[in-house]
Amino acid sequence: MGSLLVVAAVVLVADAVSKILIVANVARGEHIHLLGHYLQITDTRNSGAAFSVGTRATVLFTAVAVVVVVVILRAAARLRSRGWAICLGLLLGGALGNLVDRLFRAPGVFRGEVVDWLQLPHWPVFNLADSAIVVGGVLAVLLASRGVPLEGRTATEGTADE
Repeated sequence: MGSLLVVAAVVLVADAVSKILIVANVARGEHIHLLGHYLQITDTRNSGAAFSVGTRATVLFTAVAVVVVVVILRAAARLRSRGWAICLGLLLGGALGNLVDRLFRAPGVFRGEVVDWLQLPHWPVFNLADSAIVVGGVLAVLLASRGVPLEGRTATEGTADE
C-alpha cells in the first residue's frame, strides 16, 4: 500500500502545483507554444468529463470520483502487486487531483470546474491528473490481460512484484 500512496501523492502534488502555476501565470484562453503547434499551454476550465462531455453533470462526476477513491482505498488493503500498486496510485492521484478542483473551484462545492492546460494538436485540453488516469487505465488493462492479481502471485505462480 505504501507504493500506491506514494504514487498517488506525487500525482496529486504535481497536478495541484501545475494548476496553481497555470492559474497564476496564464490568462484564460491564452496559448503559449512550447513545441510549435505540437504542444501548447492553454488555460481552460472544464465542468464536464473528458472531451467536455456532460458539462451539466458536474455533481455526478464529483460523486463518481468519490466512489472511485473509496473503491481504490478499499482494494489497497489486499494489494500485494507492485504493478497494481502503481496502477491504482496513478488512478487515485488522478481522481483526487480532479476531485480537488470539483470541490474547491468556482462555481462552487461539487460543481467546480477542472483546470485543464495541456494541449496537443487535434486533442482536447487536459491536465496531469487526466494523464495519470489514462496511464493508470492502460496499465490496468495490461496487468489484467497478463492475469496479474491484486494480491500478487504465489511462489509457484511467479514473483509477487509483477
